[in-house]
Amino acid sequence: EYNIKRLVHFESFEDVRIAIHREKQIKGWLRAKKVALIIAHNPAWKDLSKCCGIQI
Repeated sequence: EYNIKRLVHFESFEDVRIAIHREKQIKGWLRAKKVALIIAHNPAWKDLSKCCGIQI
């Protein structure tokens, strides 16, 4: 459905409730704000799944 090709941003949390809250927060953002978040931490939009052992 979404045709995901690479992981460009992720955050980890010890408390699942905080993670769910953050996910809902980001989902409510406009696309431009989401893109700014990615650029702030991964300006080259590198595939982070390869360095972190995450399978897409």
